[in-house]
Amino acid sequence: MQVYRDLSAIGKIPNAVVTIGTFDGVHGGHRKIIERIRLLAQEVGGESVIVTFHPHPRHIITPDNPVYYLTTQEEKIAILDKLGVDNLVIIPFSRSFSEISAESYVEEFLLGTFHPKVIVFGYDHKFGKDRKGDIQLLKQIAGARGVRIEEIAAHEIDAVTVSSSRIRKYLLQGNVEAANALLGYPYPLSGLVVKGDQIGRTLGFPTANIFEDDPDKLIPADGVYVVGVDVGKQKGLYGLLSIGHRPTFNKSEKRIEVYILDFNESVYGEKMHIRLLRFLREDKKFDSRESLIEAIREDEKNGRAFLSTIPHV
Repeated sequence: MQVYRDLSAIGKIPNAVVTIGTFDGVHGGHRKIIERIRLLAQEVGGESVIVTFHPHPRHIITPDNPVYYLTTQEEKIAILDKLGVDNLVIIPFSRSFSEISAESYVEEFLLGTFHPKVIVFGYDHKFGKDRKGDIQLLKQIAGARGVRIEEIAAHEIDAVTVSSSRIRKYLLQGNVEAANALLGYPYPLSGLVVKGDQIGRTLGFPTANIFEDDPDKLIPADGVYVVGVDVGKQKGLYGLLSIGHRPTFNKSEKRIEVYILDFNESVYGEKMHIRLLRFLREDKKFDSRESLIEAIREDEKNGRAFLSTIPHV
């Protein structure tokens, strides 16, 4: 996949089949669009093009109410590459870009930059200043110039419309299984392993503390989760993820830490990739260290029982 971060670097893309959106999470609904542009690119003998934005437009338009990402740039690029997209264009979203009129957006940005053969839009996509542009305007301007316009309807799983906002809501509730069903894959977190307070080691459950790569990445609800783990060169491990403030020890700083099952190696400074599989329980304050140790033992028992029922992921 060719990745562009500068519009001036984009050459002539043959018979470009273009779609535009934030594609945060690259969820099941997004994948329906991606499947369509890949098929259309084959039909017209061209290449698929996804145009996306960074930072998320809401970080610029409503800075007091920003959105937390389901996927970092690195994660999004990796997923789109795996899905077989030919070209990814990452637009540095800015206030001036947001002020482009809907008409100029179509004529100068879309048609002038990409010279598309086909444009594919999601069912609710809006564009241009004040989000005044829609598929009808696109058909009026681009369609009149011979560009084929296609609209993709809302994708539904079990009668629930797939959207990034719905997935965020599920994650903030700790409902990772519902979120994963809409994403089409386990929700990821990743970051460097850093040295913590080593409280877990004193309890008999040594944990790896993770410093998340992107401060704007959405961190799910506090609690204990079953997770898949890759760290350094070690792949296919499993563990228990704790997100919270360690209230039993009267701590205030939120931590992300993983107790890796059947593993006892030092991984400080290594990159860790985590896949959230199941929510076990809420974060809570225990009356004593002994009560906490007993709860962790129960978490491990429940986590192993769950892992015994699923294929390796």
